[in-house]
Amino acid sequence: TPTAAAPTPKQMDSVTAKAVYGDFASAAQGTAQEIVVENDDVRVTFSSKGGSVKEVLLKKYKTYQQQPLYLIDQQSSKFNLELPTNKGTVSLADLYFTTDAQSQTVTAGKSAKVAFRLPLGNNQYVEQTYTVQGNGYLIDYDVQLVGLDGLVKNEPTRLIWQDKLKQLENDMAENRKVVTTNYYSDGELSDIGRGQSDNVEEKIEQPVSWFSHKNKYFLTAFITKGSALSNVTLKSLVDASDTTYIKTMQSEGSLATADLKAGKGNFQLFFGPNDYQIVNEVKAAPDFGNNVDLGYAILRPLNKFFFVPMFNFLEKFFSNYGILIIVLVLIVKVLMTPLVYKSYVSMAKMRMLAPELAVIREKVGDDAAKMQQEQMKLYQQVGVSPLSGCIPVLATMPILMSLFFLFPNLIELRQEAFLWAGDLSTYDAPIKLPFSIPFYGAHVSIFTLAMTVSQLVYAWYNNQITPAQVQQPGMPDMRMLTYVMPVMFMFIMNSFPAGLSFYYLVSNVVTILQQQIIRRFVNDDKIRKILDENRKKIASGEKKKSKFSDILERSMKAAEEAKKQAEDAKKQTDAKRQQIKKKNP
Repeated sequence: TPTAAAPTPKQMDSVTAKAVYGDFASAAQGTAQEIVVENDDVRVTFSSKGGSVKEVLLKKYKTYQQQPLYLIDQQSSKFNLELPTNKGTVSLADLYFTTDAQSQTVTAGKSAKVAFRLPLGNNQYVEQTYTVQGNGYLIDYDVQLVGLDGLVKNEPTRLIWQDKLKQLENDMAENRKVVTTNYYSDGELSDIGRGQSDNVEEKIEQPVSWFSHKNKYFLTAFITKGSALSNVTLKSLVDASDTTYIKTMQSEGSLATADLKAGKGNFQLFFGPNDYQIVNEVKAAPDFGNNVDLGYAILRPLNKFFFVPMFNFLEKFFSNYGILIIVLVLIVKVLMTPLVYKSYVSMAKMRMLAPELAVIREKVGDDAAKMQQEQMKLYQQVGVSPLSGCIPVLATMPILMSLFFLFPNLIELRQEAFLWAGDLSTYDAPIKLPFSIPFYGAHVSIFTLAMTVSQLVYAWYNNQITPAQVQQPGMPDMRMLTYVMPVMFMFIMNSFPAGLSFYYLVSNVVTILQQQIIRRFVNDDKIRKILDENRKKIASGEKKKSKFSDILERSMKAAEEAKKQAEDAKKQTDAKRQQIKKKNP
């Protein structure tokens, strides 16, 4: 259990109560009173027992089974403050508070306060106050110890929150992988539990400003507004046989009791969706927006400053998220058009040089290194940079990788249907298999299958328009890899969100169409003429070599020099060996 105190019996005589709770014994018995406060987004049920949040209903969301989404309830969440009294530790969760608050609905622009007081006489009391705004998921939480200097020591007050995260999405195995406790300490966001199938415990040496128990698309959080939590211990507990709860996250930390006595016990609680637009607005918690995993640090800016704002902008115009994804693809492809055009022209130039490369290949035979050297010389003579054909690929990779991280964490796709997919935030599974295929699963995602086919078609098409390269001995056939990789990727993507597979599918189709259109605007005769003019200008010195050509020329000279030195060294070594043999026949 999260508390150190023994469970309170239903009936407790005054002697027993005094022994267990000391000066707080008068609050050991009572009747729990519930106060319900709701706004447009949440319905929060408070209980006078413990003066705590008993239940939170998110009004705008449903579970994967289309049931009301209770983020926490009395069975799943245990929140407790342990006071260091002169007669031992007292758990506030066991005690009955009083309140004058009434159940109510809060409208936009207004707020409601729910104050729970534990009176001890002589103007001595413990008070917990919750402030619910007219909208949103953030609750102000203030704790105050008044006149308790003689009863409560200035040792730390221990906060313990045990949160059993419910299965709110359909894929239990995938959910267990992504559940974490995030925490902000020493200026950095860290986490425990990600991808862990075993129990994990971690003690945090530095003070913690906030922590959150993060489900796939929802989270609960404790945020400090003043002094941070110290001596924090975080636990991620897994029961593989449990089909109700994904993981149990337990977070413990120490609060400065002196601050609670001085009226500085000011905190916030968050119960809501892990939506970037919402969590990024929690100002009291630094980097709280990073609860939404936007990928590696190098990719995060692309998601944060382009894809997330673009997605939110398109939501204003498109209610169907499948159509929205198509429009997003088109926008990205239009922005990439200049690079794609330049790449196609570069490949067209190299294709024009294919006859000359064939002649060179006949001369050098099977010497791949010599062939590569002569090929680079030819490119240098006509002013062609083979790297320019790689630019769109290099530019596209960060985009594809950014979306690979973004789509599984994009709550906007949750329970949004498109075509046969009932939920774009998880895999589409119109075909169920009677058996499970290793690394693939027991279902067939049609979007992933279509994506794979489109990738194979694109690979075939791209190999037709790309000039053949010299095959290095011992090296894999790159063209064959373009067919193997999509099949391997299919196994990875089969359990990923349908929205991501659909994006990749549309992207492949649009790329093929884009290249077909560009091909109609590229005249082979003009390109051949440009190559001939470049050859003459570079030979006469009229046209300066490109930076790539200069680098290539220096590299080739260095390689030739190194080869010559190696040959000279070998000749010298062989000569010495011959001399030694003559002296010692």
